[in-house]
Amino acid sequence: MKFANQSGRFVVLHPGGGVVDVETASKGAFGPSPTDVFPVWREFTQWLASASLSPTGPLVTEQLDAPSPRPPQVFGVGLNYSSHVDEGGFSLPDSPLTFTKFPSSVTGPTGDITITGPQVDWEVELVVVIGETVNAVKAENAWDVVAGVTLGQDISDREAQNRPKQFPQFSLGKSRPGFSPIGPFLVTPDELADRDNIELACSVNGEQVQKGHTQSLIFSVAALIEYLSGLVTLLPGDLIFTGTPPGVGATMDPPRFLADGDILVSTSPELGQMRHRFVAP
Repeated sequence: MKFANQSGRFVVLHPGGGVVDVETASKGAFGPSPTDVFPVWREFTQWLASASLSPTGPLVTEQLDAPSPRPPQVFGVGLNYSSHVDEGGFSLPDSPLTFTKFPSSVTGPTGDITITGPQVDWEVELVVVIGETVNAVKAENAWDVVAGVTLGQDISDREAQNRPKQFPQFSLGKSRPGFSPIGPFLVTPDELADRDNIELACSVNGEQVQKGHTQSLIFSVAALIEYLSGLVTLLPGDLIFTGTPPGVGATMDPPRFLADGDILVSTSPELGQMRHRFVAP
C-alpha cells in the first residue's frame, strides 16, 4: 500500500485513482493524522486488510506533507555507502555512524528551504518509518516493525556540522528548519519488488549529482534497526535516515553548495519525487 499526508490528513492511495481518507473510511476508528495512526499501526493494518475502500477525494500533490510530520525521534546514519566513504577519503566504519536530526527540521516533499550559510549540501536518502514501540529487534525480524519507507534529504550545513573543527558534530548542522524533507508517500515493504534494492537519485537545476541503490548499503535497513533498537527504544513514527550514496557537493572538486534559487529534485522509481527550491534568508 501507499499512504500520504494530504493537508494534515492520513490517506490511502486507491489503486483505481484518488485517495481514501482514513478517518472517514474507518468511521473515526483511525486518524485523522498520520501521528494518530502510527501508535496503532498493527491494528490499523489489520483493519485495512479486510476493509472495502472507495475513494473519498482526489490526490492533490501540492497538498502533500511529510508522511510522518512529528516523529518522536529522528536518526541519521553517515558513511553508509562504501563509494561515499571513498569520495570523502574516510575508512569503512565497523559500526553505524549514528547521529540525531531534530524533529523540528522535518518538512514535506515540496516547498522552499532557507539557505543558512555558504556550505549547504544535499544528501538523498532512503528513510525508514517505524511502526511500533520496540527494543532489541533481531535483524531477521526488523522489517516486521517497519510501517513503511519514504524518500528523504539529509540537508547539511557543512560549516555548522564541522564546528568546532577539533570535535565536529553532526546534529545541529543537519537540523536547521526544513533540513529533513521527506515524502511524498509512505510505501509499505510489501509494495516493493525488492525492499533491499531501492534506487535513489537527485539533481540540482536539472543536473544529476547523485544516484545509488540501497543494495550497496554497508549496514542494511535490517542491520540498522537491530543496532539502534539494541541501544534505544524505537517509537511509532520514528525516522531513520539510512545514509547517502556518492555525489555530495562537499566532495566535488571544487566543492559545490546550494545557492539562492537552486532547485533540488530527489527521485526514486519506487518512492516518488520531491522538489525543493532553496532561497536566501
